[in-house]
Amino acid sequence: MTALEEGALRTAHLVASVLLGYPDERLYGEREVLERAVAGLPEGEVRDRLAAFLEHARIAGQVELAAHYVATFDLKRRCCPYLTYYAYGDTRKRGAALLRFKHAFRSAGFELADGELPDHLAVVCELLARGAVREARRLLTENRAGVELLRRALEAEHSPYADVVAAVLATLGPASLRDQEAALRLASQGPPAEEVGLEPYAVMEASR
Repeated sequence: MTALEEGALRTAHLVASVLLGYPDERLYGEREVLERAVAGLPEGEVRDRLAAFLEHARIAGQVELAAHYVATFDLKRRCCPYLTYYAYGDTRKRGAALLRFKHAFRSAGFELADGELPDHLAVVCELLARGAVREARRLLTENRAGVELLRRALEAEHSPYADVVAAVLATLGPASLRDQEAALRLASQGPPAEEVGLEPYAVMEASR
């Protein structure tokens, strides 16, 4: 796949960030705008996958898609959208991993607000869309195995959200052998199960 130029990359991630959030008026009120943005992307997997989800959203309607979102992301651990969960579970090591995300956001000029952990895939996509391409790509690359596991879990559930996650992965280029081995290892071992409290981090707010 030909790498997307920065403008197209940011557009793709902006659309993905909206689609991976709860399907409220941000999605349905701006669906036609999102469709035009996707239509303007270069031909290829990224455009096709995002367009497929938007078509599903149009046909399913907001109530049905919202119910599916809750049943998938809120009730199935294997479909967790928080990237550090796959490698660290609910352990103390996950807290350190979350700090890496928090520092990446701050170095890019963004602050985190209350309400969401910084490793939610939609939030990282939004970070890239807002211009922190290098920082966001690094986070996604470092946690690619987790993103790949999320895609596989969504495909196993026959969820349309698998298309959006696959589109995000496609923007990173082909997975290396090391990435593939890491995904297989995480899939076979599963996340650690130590239960600890985690300080809440949240969706970013631009500080500039």
